[in-house]
Amino acid sequence: MKAQHFCVVAATLVSVVVIGKSAMMTVAEMGNEHGAHKHGKIEVPQGQAVPTVDVVVRKDAKKGWNLETKVTNFQFAPERVNTSPNPGEGHAHLFVNGKKITRLYSSWYYLENLEPGENKIKVTLNANNHADWASSGKLIEDTEIINVSEAENKKQQQHKHQGHN
Repeated sequence: MKAQHFCVVAATLVSVVVIGKSAMMTVAEMGNEHGAHKHGKIEVPQGQAVPTVDVVVRKDAKKGWNLETKVTNFQFAPERVNTSPNPGEGHAHLFVNGKKITRLYSSWYYLENLEPGENKIKVTLNANNHADWASSGKLIEDTEIINVSEAENKKQQQHKHQGHN
């Protein structure tokens, strides 16, 4: 009886370790690249107005960058995040240099720092269930390239160290 109990316990522990390790590998494999995030895509239904997104990035007067996400035929619906998709609504995902930064639930977002050099700012429109909205197989997204000089970056850091917000 003790031997049978031991075998059941050992088998359970092995199963937990294997399943846990498998789950960790799946999460780790997802990565931060947008191409790697696994929410899928949803086509805008035929006859439905196709949403558009236009990203505008403006240098802030003190420091950082102000990002405006202009949309048409799309409503931000943060109160329905993680629910079934409805055409023409959802949220957006913000990526900087291929790394997902955050979800956007409205038009404006403040980016405190960008690295010196070329910065690729991308916004995708996403359904309530996080799937990318697409039209004719093409994701509904916009990208802006912002070049930050080393001097601009140093100025930003000085403001940060002086305690200015």
